[in-house]
Amino acid sequence: MSAQSPMSSKLSSMSGMLGIDVSKGSLSCAFLEAATQEFVWEATISNTPQQIAALIERTPPESAWILEPTGRYGLNVVQLARQAGRTVLLAPPRKAKSFMASLPRRAKNDRLDSQGLALMGLSLSHKLAPYPLKSELVDEIDQLLSARKGLSRSVATLTLQARELPYAREALKQAKADLKARMKALDKRLASLVAGSPELKVVATLKKVEGIGPVTATAVAACLTNKQFSHPDKFVAFIGLDVEVRDSGTRKGTRRLTHQGNAELRRLLYLAAQASLRTKEGPFKAQYEREREKGLPSTAALCAVARKMAKLCWSLHKHGTDYDSARVYQQPKKKTEQKTEANAKNP
Repeated sequence: MSAQSPMSSKLSSMSGMLGIDVSKGSLSCAFLEAATQEFVWEATISNTPQQIAALIERTPPESAWILEPTGRYGLNVVQLARQAGRTVLLAPPRKAKSFMASLPRRAKNDRLDSQGLALMGLSLSHKLAPYPLKSELVDEIDQLLSARKGLSRSVATLTLQARELPYAREALKQAKADLKARMKALDKRLASLVAGSPELKVVATLKKVEGIGPVTATAVAACLTNKQFSHPDKFVAFIGLDVEVRDSGTRKGTRRLTHQGNAELRRLLYLAAQASLRTKEGPFKAQYEREREKGLPSTAALCAVARKMAKLCWSLHKHGTDYDSARVYQQPKKKTEQKTEANAKNP
């Protein structure tokens, strides 16, 4: 019998589940007792360190906590709970929404959401991942990338407005130039953070991949460093580039992307796939043409290339190897072939 992981042993011995619906100013909490499957108590508290500390004192040490990702609003909750030795689980938003929709309720409010999260946590505890916390470096990089994304969108908006508003064109031109200067400053800051970080040294390797620029390389490296995906398919699923299959009997449903997870990484890799087709000696053109020959539209073919690029990025990060375009579509050798080659070298 395989040994239980520390996470599994903690969950198997837990006394209950604390569901927390997080908002900017408050935390709606519901504690579900594991033995009786009943809610023992409920409370709504302020989202402050003092109130969170009181919540830690109130809940049994062997109980688990569960909450949905809410940006920076839930970080204090997770950090303080972890410091106190609590197990904190992540409730994926779409799964949480589906689970709560299955409950026999006709209303929706913070109190009911906290109850639903507690029920979900107790029912699916062994299938839920721990709530991820970013390192300070990755958190800073993510914030800078988010700010850069906002500036980039503003530049695109101003460009469109300049075409439609000739009398305001000069003012819009100046505003756009200012935003571009701020974007360059952010790029320099990102480059300095990456250059001084051993944990993000893979950025230099990712930038060698045709179509992947500094921003995409930094965003992908920060995500892979923070999440540490055990398999490339998990990374693909996290950014929503995996294909959703809906078949029933003889009926074959339409294949489409799940569009779950990190939409910004999905967008960046899609743009990287587009850029890779414009390179002279990139290895991805052949795959794009093959996908088109199968009858896929251009967007679907580009998504297939983006999916391949995501797996390639995972491999470069996981194994720490250098990029070789000739090996991108090279099939890994089977164990029997490896043994045959080893025997041939050492008769």
